[in-house]
Amino acid sequence: MPFAGIDVGSLTAQAVLIEDGRTPLLKTIGVRLLYKSISVKPNPLDSARTVMGELLDEHGLSWGDITYCVSTGYGRDKVQNEGLAQENISEISCHGTGAFSTAPRVRTIIDIGGQDAKVIRVSEAGDLDNFVMNDKCAAGTGRFLEVMSRTLGISFQDLGPLAIKARSRIELSSRCSIFAETEVLHFLQKGYDKAELAAGICKSMADRVMALVRRVGTEPEVMMTGGVAKNIAVRSELERMLGQHMLSSNIDPQIMGAYGAAVLAQRSGGGS
Repeated sequence: MPFAGIDVGSLTAQAVLIEDGRTPLLKTIGVRLLYKSISVKPNPLDSARTVMGELLDEHGLSWGDITYCVSTGYGRDKVQNEGLAQENISEISCHGTGAFSTAPRVRTIIDIGGQDAKVIRVSEAGDLDNFVMNDKCAAGTGRFLEVMSRTLGISFQDLGPLAIKARSRIELSSRCSIFAETEVLHFLQKGYDKAELAAGICKSMADRVMALVRRVGTEPEVMMTGGVAKNIAVRSELERMLGQHMLSSNIDPQIMGAYGAAVLAQRSGGGS
C-alpha cells in the first residue's frame, strides 16, 4: 500500500504516492512514484482534497489505500487536522529530504517557490544543517517572475526560453518587484527588446537568490527545487554565479516537496 505526500503551495498543489517497497502501485512493473499537480484553490483543504483525490482516481485507488500521509506547505496543519494526513512537516525538511533521496551527493538545495525562496544545507546523512528563507518580499520568488512575464505579455513558461535567446540583457536597477514592473513597462514603451528584458529579469532573480546563498553558505553539490527550477535562464545564471553545474533530479523539481513528504511518510509509517 502506498505512502503519500501532499504539498499545498501558494500557486500550485502537488500530491505524490510512493510504493512501500513490496507492492507496486500499479500492475505495470517498475512504477514506483505517481504524482499530480494542480493550481491551488482558495482553501488549502480543497486543494489537498482535489489534488490527492484526482491522483487516486486516475489510478484506481482510494484514500483508504494510503498507509500514511504527510502534509507540507501552506496550511499543512489544517490538512492534518482535517484527517487528510497523519502528520505535517515543514517544506524545508521535505525539500531537503526529497532532494537528498534523489541525489545523496547534494549538500545545498535552492528552493524557489511562488511566494518564498529558501536555501537549505544538509549533512552527509541528509539531516538539516542550516537554512535561510526569504518570505517578506515578492522579489526573488516565482510570483516576481509571474508578474514580469505578464508585463512582457508572455507566459511564465516562455520567460526562460525567451531570455536564453537574448544576445545581451537589460539590467534592472529596482530591487522592489513593484518598481521593477514599472521599470520594465518603461523599457517596453521605449521599444526595447523583449528577450533582453527577459534576460535582465532572470538575472535580477538570480541576484536575489544568490544573496540568500551567501548568507547560508554553499557546499557542492547544489540542486534547485521548486517551480522556478524549470526556468532555464535563472538556472543558467545561478550556475554561472556559483561557478558550478547543479545536479539534476530524475523527478519533476516542482513536486520535490510532496515527494520528500512521501519519503518522510514512509519512514514514519514503517515502510521499508
